[in-house]
Amino acid sequence: MVAMPSPFRFARPRWCGIQTLATLLLCLAALSTPSRAASFYQLRSAVTLAGKAPAWDYLSYDPTRSYLFIGRRHDGVTVFDVTTHKVVTDITNSSGANKAILVPELGLGFTVNGDGSTTEFKLASLKTIRRIRFGISADAGSYEPVTGQLIFTMGDNRKVAFMDARSGKLVATLPMRSHQIEASAPDGHGNLFVAERDRDAVVRINARTHRVTAIWPTAPCHQPTGLDYDANSRRIFVGCRSDRPLLVVLDAGNGKLVARQPIGRGNDGVAFDPLTHRIFASNGLDADLMVIDQLGPDSYRLEQAVTTRPMARTLALDPKRNRVYLVAAEGGVDPTRKVDTAVAPFYPNFYFDNSFTVLTYQEN
Repeated sequence: MVAMPSPFRFARPRWCGIQTLATLLLCLAALSTPSRAASFYQLRSAVTLAGKAPAWDYLSYDPTRSYLFIGRRHDGVTVFDVTTHKVVTDITNSSGANKAILVPELGLGFTVNGDGSTTEFKLASLKTIRRIRFGISADAGSYEPVTGQLIFTMGDNRKVAFMDARSGKLVATLPMRSHQIEASAPDGHGNLFVAERDRDAVVRINARTHRVTAIWPTAPCHQPTGLDYDANSRRIFVGCRSDRPLLVVLDAGNGKLVARQPIGRGNDGVAFDPLTHRIFASNGLDADLMVIDQLGPDSYRLEQAVTTRPMARTLALDPKRNRVYLVAAEGGVDPTRKVDTAVAPFYPNFYFDNSFTVLTYQEN
C-alpha cells in the first residue's frame, strides 16, 4: 500500500534530514506537533468609499476579475476592484441588496434584495438583465450546483425559495419554523445546510425534493449565524453570537458536534479555505478576525487572532493572494432612536456619511 500524503498541514523542520538518534527523536516529536503561524494577517489597505450613511451585509468575491461584490442594502450591490482599489460600478436596479450570489458556470450573478426579489446580471459586463420577484422579503442565499438552483432565505416570512438559475423561474417554496434564517452552504451532492439563529440549529435541506431532511442542534453554540462547509472532511463550520461566542464543527453525516473553538463577539462571517485548511471568522463587536487551523476532521486550533475595526462582521476570501476582505463604517448610538439591544447594549443605530471602508488584510 502506498502511503498518501495528509491533506492537513504539519511542519517538517529542516534538521529532520540529519540521521542521528538524538535528532531523529527530536524530529519525530516536532512532526507530531502542528506548525504555528509563520506569518500574521495585517491591514494592507483601507479604502473609504464616498456616499451617504452606509448599510451593508454580505461580501462575495470573483477571483477571475478580482471584483469584490458588496451588498450595500439601499444602495444595491457595489462592485469594487481589489487591484485598483476603485469602485467599478453599482449593479443597476439592485436597491435593497444584502448579497450577490455568483454563478461563474453560467456567467451570471444574482442579488438578494430585501423586498423578495433578485437582480440578475452578467458577470463579464456587470450589466443588469432583469429583476425577478419570488417573495415579499429576503435576507441571504446561495447557489446549489447539482440542481442548478438558487436558494433565497426569507426569515421574515419563515420560508426558503428555490429558483432555477437558468430560467429565473420560481421552482418551490419551503416553509420553515425559523424567522431568523442566516447563512447557507451547499454540500455538492444536492443538499444545503442552513443556520437558524433563533432556534440554535442547523438544518439540512434536500434541493431536489425541497424538504428538510435533518435538524441538528448547535448547543452550546447559541445564535448560529456564519456558516461554511468542507466537502473533503464533510464538516460544517458554524459561528455563533452567544454570550460565550464559539465556532463549532458539526459532522455533516449525523450532525454530531465534534469540535469547538472560542471566537469574538458579533460573528456574521465564516469562510473555509480548502487549500490551506483554515477557517476564518469575522466578528464585528470585538473587532477581530480569527484564523483557525483544521488539523484533522475533528481537530482544530487557533492559529491567530487579528484586530480589525468595529462592525467588520462579514468577509470574503481571496485565496490566490492570501487576502481577507472586510468592510466597516464609523457609527454611533442616538438615544432618541431605537437601538438593537438584542445584538449589543449600544449597537450603532446610525453611521456617518463618507465612512464606509473596504479593508484588505494580507499575510505579512
